[in-house]
Amino acid sequence: MIVSKQKPFSEILASLENISRVFLIGCAKCATVCKSGGEEQVWRMQEDLIAAGKEVTGSMVIDEACHMLRVQRDLRAKGEMVTAAEALIVLSCGAGVQSVSAGSDRATIAALDTLFLGNIRRFGQFEQRCSLCGECRLNETAGICPVTACPKGILNGPCGGMSEGKCEVSPDAECAWYQIFVRLRDRDGRPLSPETTPPKDFSKLVKPGSLTLER
Repeated sequence: MIVSKQKPFSEILASLENISRVFLIGCAKCATVCKSGGEEQVWRMQEDLIAAGKEVTGSMVIDEACHMLRVQRDLRAKGEMVTAAEALIVLSCGAGVQSVSAGSDRATIAALDTLFLGNIRRFGQFEQRCSLCGECRLNETAGICPVTACPKGILNGPCGGMSEGKCEVSPDAECAWYQIFVRLRDRDGRPLSPETTPPKDFSKLVKPGSLTLER
């Protein structure tokens, strides 16, 4: 899921310096789980904006704000309220904000900062496990991504700063390559591969990314 957090309200308010009427949009997926852009957060944002002297013409929580066609459909369904607003405040990840911006002629204000692709440890606790590098090597590393888990993103074993299995950059954390070594040994019964991992193919990170499924 995409992990996000709400921008400081003062920053959002500063973006509305010459705007008095706004429409609020949340997302029922990731932003709801992160408690940054679900129904509760949209409602609180509405209360705060009204208290700050703004007029809220309406609000909605889109099922998937990153779904561009669905966003356009939902914006049409709220046509009068959207048209009455000078700006749309979007409480979703950056993908959702851009779906809304592409689907409306109104100014679009991002109310959240998009942080990372995260796993859910438990309610309210998220951890980055994947960097979306486009070249997954988890089969060789016992399901632990060194690109993400190692602060240096090293692909060929631990750096010289590892000490007693601990990370040089974050001494309280286990070294990613120590974790890989232990998991390979204990679970798979095999050692670290002596082969050198070739440099990453950064051409796979060319932006913007796109993928069209074959029918």
